Amino acid sequence: MVYTISREIGIDAGHRVPTHGSKCKNLHGHRYTIQAICESEGLHEEGEQKDMTLDFGFLKQEMMDVIDYYCDHGLILYMHDVLLQTFILEEIDLGMAIHTAMDKGWHAVPFDRNLVGKLYIIPVIPTAEALAKHWFERLEKRVAKRSNNLAWLAKIVVYETPNCWAMYEKTISFQGLEMGDTPHEENIGR
Repeated sequence: MVYTISREIGIDAGHRVPTHGSKCKNLHGHRYTIQAICESEGLHEEGEQKDMTLDFGFLKQEMMDVIDYYCDHGLILYMHDVLLQTFILEEIDLGMAIHTAMDKGWHAVPFDRNLVGKLYIIPVIPTAEALAKHWFERLEKRVAKRSNNLAWLAKIVVYETPNCWAMYEKTISFQGLEMGDTPHEENIGR
């Protein structure tokens, strides 16, 4: 038996798809809805999360810290987007931003070092699919920690519009697991 919980947040953010052959290559924005779906095989037996997979408030806080804080009312750009040269004030800051985005998977350019305010740089083109994977990777360990390793992040769904969404879920290989093992990191690939 698997328990499933879900939490949504909404952000307003700009982006562009510089390789797109049509209007999405232009700067534009979306009212994104991001849904985090978590699963567990049991419920907490004691403490403040007793009889829960993961407290909804804890999940919301992690989503706000990772997604809302850096991206809401901001601009999300690909690290090799030529527009970065226009928005980042100093060439040395541009180099550092690209290096940091490559190294840790993202970089938030400080307000006083760019012309747009919130500027979030990622090493991939910020399509809905790429953002779903990016936010999944940023949230995965935080969900495990907040649930005391009881729950795992199963999926992230990113809605660009009410009718258009992309989902990322990590593929877990069960090869080598024995009956009764759970799909937690410590059991995978042994």
